[in-house]
Amino acid sequence: MIPSRRLLYLAAAWTLLGLAASFWKPLDQLWLGGGVALLLACAIDAWLARTAPPLQVERRLAGVWPVDVWNAVTLTLHNEGARALDVELMDDYPTAWGMEGLPHATRIESGKFASVTYRLCPDRRGDASFGEAHIRVGSPLGLWQRRYRLGQHDVVKVFPDFSKLLGHALTATDRRAPTAGSIRKRRRGEGTDFRQLREYRQGDSLRAIDWKATARLQKPITREYREERDQQVVFLLDTGRRMLARDGTHAHFDHALNAVLTLGFVAQRQGDAVGLMSFGAETRWMSPAKGRTGLDRLMSGIYDVQAGEAAPDYLQAAGALLKRLGKRAFVVVITNLRDEDDHAMRAACELLASRHLVLCASLRERILDNAIEAPVLQFNDALRHCATALYLEQRSDAIRRLGMRAGQLIDVVPEKLGMVLVNRYLDIKESGQL
Repeated sequence: MIPSRRLLYLAAAWTLLGLAASFWKPLDQLWLGGGVALLLACAIDAWLARTAPPLQVERRLAGVWPVDVWNAVTLTLHNEGARALDVELMDDYPTAWGMEGLPHATRIESGKFASVTYRLCPDRRGDASFGEAHIRVGSPLGLWQRRYRLGQHDVVKVFPDFSKLLGHALTATDRRAPTAGSIRKRRRGEGTDFRQLREYRQGDSLRAIDWKATARLQKPITREYREERDQQVVFLLDTGRRMLARDGTHAHFDHALNAVLTLGFVAQRQGDAVGLMSFGAETRWMSPAKGRTGLDRLMSGIYDVQAGEAAPDYLQAAGALLKRLGKRAFVVVITNLRDEDDHAMRAACELLASRHLVLCASLRERILDNAIEAPVLQFNDALRHCATALYLEQRSDAIRRLGMRAGQLIDVVPEKLGMVLVNRYLDIKESGQL
């Protein structure tokens, strides 16, 4: 129980009265009487406020939230008592999140309720807990405030913002979008699965002509193909300490996760099954599944995965994945390579390539590109430029030592990973490599 502002004001007034009485004796009796009255009122008010108020608190919020997006939470307070209550409210939300709209003070009449809506912006993925709300209730005479914890505990799941990822995926797969070379447009007739027979059109390949149908119908007939369906796309995702590196406000692992979901959405739209295995700090396995169900299972299975301080073991991860995958798949390894990884990564890729089509994606820190592009004005700038150039050269040498063919390894800054993976996947689908 703490004193209210009213009590503090009365105590200040009583103190000022005491100062005045020290100069003018007739005020002594008034000061003493006021002190006794204030002390008695405080005692009575504290006794009246000894029991918990008849308040009920209800919290309404969504069970799934997107990260870095403002969401609304509503608290409703029901006064089931016989007198009006002065209430100050503060919710027990995850403290690292952005918040607007609290604390809130209100007066609730007897038998009435009051609703308070405030906003939160989660700063990271995973499960987040809400505790009981913090409430201060004024005593009947308004001299004291007593603190209570009321309400229920709630848990929300914070997912990546799939609305942004969906926009990127739709841009990547929109064949009519003027993307100026960032997405290769599908050429008519590419693919490996037969789709239909149609009349010959200018620009069709002569190899696509069906000569039997042409002879039967007495006009040129072309076979049209489409990309093969019912294939598997499996991600081998590093959760080791290097993925903790940050470019701006997001870690490399968050960029990698966004790229996984973007390509996963595109793949399920193409009729392929999507799966994932993480390795390093945390190991999870989600077997390939098709359709929206497979994508939902992928999202719910990895939304709370976080990178940790463990070192990745590429060869062990490749062996574990090889045991789980029976059907040939397009395996996408996402990590952050260093020059000391060339032997381990090469052995892992060769092991996977014995049965599957492998693509290795290595995330490159944006700060390296910025350091190379920065103007050299002082001696320290020259040192930084030379050190960065040497590091990038060593990194390129390590990548070359992997011995992978062109197109099977990409070195990209994190924010471009999703688009590059989608492009490479569509190229592979159209060429029939898988």
